[in-house]
Amino acid sequence: MLVIRKAPGQPPELVVMENTLEALQQAVGGYIETVSFCEDALVICNEEGRLQGLPYNCDFLGISFVGPILIVGVDGDEMCSLDDGNAALLLYMLGRAAP
Repeated sequence: MLVIRKAPGQPPELVVMENTLEALQQAVGGYIETVSFCEDALVICNEEGRLQGLPYNCDFLGISFVGPILIVGVDGDEMCSLDDGNAALLLYMLGRAAP
């Protein structure tokens, strides 16, 4: 699926990754926590990132995140690829011009 990955100290980037729990956990370095911010996208972060002392990543929509994050699409109860319009807007909101 097409997602946005943002690592601490790095610009956000569009990446393709498997839509599996294992791939999501590997990408954020542990158990996942989801943070909903609209009906068709959400942030995935490390559930224990603050307890593990992960480095500051970014502030997004008033929430401070540590460690790597992913932004994925949502279709009903399933995670999916971001559509092109959402991906471009979210990249812009994270401070990077869309490709």
